[in-house]
Amino acid sequence: MKGKRRKSREAALQALYQWKLAGGEAEEIESHFRQDEGFSELDGAYFAKLLKGVISESGTLQELIQPHLDRSFAELSPVEASILLIGAFELRHHSDIPYRVVINEAVELAKLYGGTDGHKYVNGVLDKLASRLRAPEFG
Repeated sequence: MKGKRRKSREAALQALYQWKLAGGEAEEIESHFRQDEGFSELDGAYFAKLLKGVISESGTLQELIQPHLDRSFAELSPVEASILLIGAFELRHHSDIPYRVVINEAVELAKLYGGTDGHKYVNGVLDKLASRLRAPEFG
């Protein structure tokens, strides 16, 4: 059974995908998702924190991610871009979550929603980013 946090990440991925394709305000997108009948099964506060945090910091997060990419951020698929943004946000702001858990959660999202080898790409990029943002954890 999936935990509430994993479901929150999945919903945030779907919401960010929608945002990347259609734009819109975070509050508007969040409101739409809160109306979904399955919303009560996830951690609504964590979903909102991910959605609003990633949207408000997307420029900074992209700058953190870009040095670890083999192409421009704009060339990534909307799914992989959104997963990397969520992972970067969690690495940057949620030191209570071990970096390995952040990466694993992102890889699982990429396996479910991304392209064929997208999970390997996400894993490599976030591993490099984690070594920079969470250097003490690498000991």
